[in-house]
Amino acid sequence: MARILRGWFSWGIPDLPLLGIVLTLLFVGVLVLSSVSASFSLQKTGNSFFYLNHQLLFGFLPGILAAVFLLSLRLEVLKRWSFPLLLVTAALLLLVFVPGIGKDVGGAHRWIFLGPFSFQPSELLKITFILYAAFWLSARTKGTLQKQFLGVLLPFGIVSGAIALLLFLQPDMSTLGVIGAVALTMYFVSGTPLWHIPIFLGTGAAAFLGLLILSPYRLSRLSVFLDPSLDPLGKGYQIKQALIGIGSGGLWGTGLSFQKFGFLPEPMSDSVFAVFAEEMGFVGAVFLITLFLLFAWRGLWVARHVKDPFAKIAAAGITSWIIVQAFLHMGALTGILPLTGIPLPFISYGGSALVAELLGVGILLTISKQAV
Repeated sequence: MARILRGWFSWGIPDLPLLGIVLTLLFVGVLVLSSVSASFSLQKTGNSFFYLNHQLLFGFLPGILAAVFLLSLRLEVLKRWSFPLLLVTAALLLLVFVPGIGKDVGGAHRWIFLGPFSFQPSELLKITFILYAAFWLSARTKGTLQKQFLGVLLPFGIVSGAIALLLFLQPDMSTLGVIGAVALTMYFVSGTPLWHIPIFLGTGAAAFLGLLILSPYRLSRLSVFLDPSLDPLGKGYQIKQALIGIGSGGLWGTGLSFQKFGFLPEPMSDSVFAVFAEEMGFVGAVFLITLFLLFAWRGLWVARHVKDPFAKIAAAGITSWIIVQAFLHMGALTGILPLTGIPLPFISYGGSALVAELLGVGILLTISKQAV
């Protein structure tokens, strides 16, 4: 047993700048949630700290423990278990359709309920897919054109397509968009040839058009993005209120957001950046954006300075996941992208998302111990 444990665990010092950036983001997230959630907690539960305590107990605490565990785990163990973990996640994605376990929330099957506990499997999928994609791509990027197509592109496309189908059936199109962007990044970081680019872009464009045709509400959302005045009290309401909140923040912020009091939908999760920008102003928004840019810089530095192909691709995947998600969240609320309902990493309320993000951070810090 002692020999097995020695083979599973390793010790070392992770990248301290990356660790400091993540801890700062987590600290900002706690402060933001304590401000945003107080009135809603008091109104709905009679306890001003209910949502904050829930996030700390079911998101922050298990996420930190999981990150510390992964920080001491050898990468070879993660590589060996990457495919079984993806299969377990796929099974969980299927369980959301089982009556009594999964429930329809807002017209979507995304949650598993087990007594008083609930979680969203698609959040876990982000990290298990990254691990499996890194394992697959790190071992299969060489060979002739035929081998690259049959051994890399085709299998990767089949697995990605199966995952996309499960997310489409829920539906969870925002998660599908994030995973698609991350998969594309990892695919080309792995050293696959450039002639695969038009295949990926063509497939993605065809899928996007198909989604617009199958779901007219997505087309209407795109129309509202192009002209929010088309439906200011309907689909354009959230972006209108978000822009009002961000604009009201001015340079230094209002200190207290008025938009969160019944005007801005989902202020603790989908709209949290707008609330933060209103309370902290332009200076605070730039500070938060800078933290994510520093995370991107340090994460890509780690990816560049590790020699193991699996570690390199996984580090690029985890970094791109966090940054793409942050960009989609902030871009949607500032009007430069369509609304997606994507949470802001480390900041938005949601235990499943925070645990998954801290799992990713734990793996990235583990990889950073190999950076030279």
